Amino acid sequence: MTVTQIQPAASGATAAGRGPTALRDCRTAPSHPLPTGRDRYTISEVAQHTGLSAHTLRWYERIGLMPHVDRTHTGQRRFSNRDLDWLSLVSKLRLTGMPVADMVRYAELVRAGECTFTEREQLLTAHREDVRQRIAELQSTLDVLDHKIDIYADARRASERF
Repeated sequence: MTVTQIQPAASGATAAGRGPTALRDCRTAPSHPLPTGRDRYTISEVAQHTGLSAHTLRWYERIGLMPHVDRTHTGQRRFSNRDLDWLSLVSKLRLTGMPVADMVRYAELVRAGECTFTEREQLLTAHREDVRQRIAELQSTLDVLDHKIDIYADARRASERF
């Protein structure tokens, strides 16, 4: 199993986040913890847990970003822990600014199987470079802000002396 697969993570992740449990390391602290010992959740439970709206969850499914979500005999969605792991990864990709089209493409590649490992790696590597460039731009912007704040702090201290 790799980070790119949509499978639930087991315990025992390495400190570096590598190995079969790396996907679990992508999880953020849930806003509402899920009951232990369960593996089926309603859309409202998932929305509360992830912070995503039910509308967004339905949209993710409609555009092909979510793998097949099981349904009850009455048609109600039942999300699994595997679905939650996938949503955690999707949330991280969104946080990094990955375009939805790229996330959908990645999901398609995952569903296509192991023969797409190279293409998945290329997609994520290119996105990682974009993220690194944005981080550098933000660091430069932060440096400017720090400089301006220092100027105003110095001016305030100088005016307080008089």
